[in-house]
Amino acid sequence: MKTFIKTPKVKWTASIAVVFVMLFGLYSFNDDKRNFEIIKNLDIYYTLFRELNSYYVDETKPEKLITTSINEMLESLDPYTTYIPESDMEDFRFMTTGEYAGIGSLISKRDEHVVIAEPYEGFPAAKAGLKAGDKILEINGKNMVGKSTPDVSDLLKGAANTELKIKVERPGENKPISFEVVRQKIQINAVPYYGMVNDETGIIMLNNFTQDCGREVEKAFLDLRDKQGAKSVILDLRANPGGLLDEAVKIVNLFVPQGMEVVSTRGKVKQWDKTYKANRQPIDTVMPLAVLVSRGSASASEIVSGALQDLDRAVIIGQRSFGKGLVQTTRNLSYNAKLKVTTAKYYIPSGRCIQALDYSHRNEDGSVGLIPDTLISEYQTKNGRTVFDGGGISPDIKVEAQKYSNITFAVVAQQMIFDFATQFAVDNKNIAPAAEFEIDEATFNKFVEFVKAKEDFKYKSLSQDKLKELIKTAKREDYYSAAEDEFKQLEEMLKLDVEKDLNLFKDEINELMSIEIAKRYYYQKGAILTGLKKDLELEEAKKLLGDQEQYNGLLNGQLLSHAGDKRSMKK
Repeated sequence: MKTFIKTPKVKWTASIAVVFVMLFGLYSFNDDKRNFEIIKNLDIYYTLFRELNSYYVDETKPEKLITTSINEMLESLDPYTTYIPESDMEDFRFMTTGEYAGIGSLISKRDEHVVIAEPYEGFPAAKAGLKAGDKILEINGKNMVGKSTPDVSDLLKGAANTELKIKVERPGENKPISFEVVRQKIQINAVPYYGMVNDETGIIMLNNFTQDCGREVEKAFLDLRDKQGAKSVILDLRANPGGLLDEAVKIVNLFVPQGMEVVSTRGKVKQWDKTYKANRQPIDTVMPLAVLVSRGSASASEIVSGALQDLDRAVIIGQRSFGKGLVQTTRNLSYNAKLKVTTAKYYIPSGRCIQALDYSHRNEDGSVGLIPDTLISEYQTKNGRTVFDGGGISPDIKVEAQKYSNITFAVVAQQMIFDFATQFAVDNKNIAPAAEFEIDEATFNKFVEFVKAKEDFKYKSLSQDKLKELIKTAKREDYYSAAEDEFKQLEEMLKLDVEKDLNLFKDEINELMSIEIAKRYYYQKGAILTGLKKDLELEEAKKLLGDQEQYNGLLNGQLLSHAGDKRSMKK
């Protein structure tokens, strides 16, 4: 049974349903009124389903109806309580272990084709020669044109050591290419990269909290400290959505003394009231440590960052984390299905719960609100620093998240950068090392012409949107006619100009384009190395860890941090 912090085919007969209703109603309930309500409503549900299935004007799909009703019911509780049918168990296992059997590639849908988006280094797809941008035409002779991403994914996965033939259309090639690929057991390492970012500071990137990720973090840390000479380390948890609670505890345990409380859970049922402590000797309790977090850091990421903050063991840098303080446990159901159900809330060492949304008190329209400021409470870290509950982990040093322009969003969302990178790889056999690679002027100009040539490329200007709102308001209030010429001049000034706007936001576009191109030659590690060159949070962490006085001052409460500012609780 796993603890997290991220419809069987039944032949419905009257006898089975009645027995089910009676057993469910009588099981483990002591309150007679509650028993009656459960039995009554389950009986209503069964009779409704029977009548619907028998008399609805069109043919129904019973399994789909049942699954829909289950999912809608669970969604009314919280987004983390979910039903996992037997057909989805492979994906569930991948989520918890990072392991599956297949070709080792990310795929995505492009018009009528499913495309290889990213082959993983060292795995069958890359070894066989498949490249990003390849359009999948056939798998084992079956036509894949028009198929969905899940359909293609199901065919690519299979038992390890089995062979499949993949035919693709590749840009730059005149005819389709066929590949023979042998499926393998794919284990995605939760630590995609670690290394030195300067002479004294190392970084460990952790993507998720899957099984044994604590061991991978430990191996990376020891290598950085003992072999590469790191005097300080950055743990990067940005956009890490969480995973296994036990692994979060193990990672905190690497850096805090044995016996320290890391996290506790409390639920309606007493069996979920647990306290998790560091149960082994740590590997380092003194090396300066910084943890990077973002709005996408959730759950187990918040246990690690929050516990290290509460125990004054690390300085937290970045943006306020997501605020998921709910714990899920898997329960076995019949027909090999499972229920992932929220069983408790978790509390980090200071005693605070960082859950941001209150699912138990929904608004009248069904929406969920943030915990109000009036209910936010103050807590103290081990050294007496002030921290707050009620909505994620607030960083000690706040760095504003990078905001991208509308045109940058458009070139990413409409795959302009992806397609250009594909063509760039066709035209260029190699590039500079990933840590040195940059987009030069000639390449950027080619990208501008590439986008301008795409007749279906569309984007919106934020300035235009605001002007439209202003014109609408001016007309409603009878001011428009008096300033019509001025409004028209503004409209002309703000007319969309692809080339002008691409050049206006050249720096941010080049940054994203260099990452995508580096990935084509050096895989994921190359993309990471390229991205780290202009990383605002990383630069802030390097600066802090290079200043021992400021580092100690923050942890001792002698310098003000954002974590102690209640106003930073506001979203």
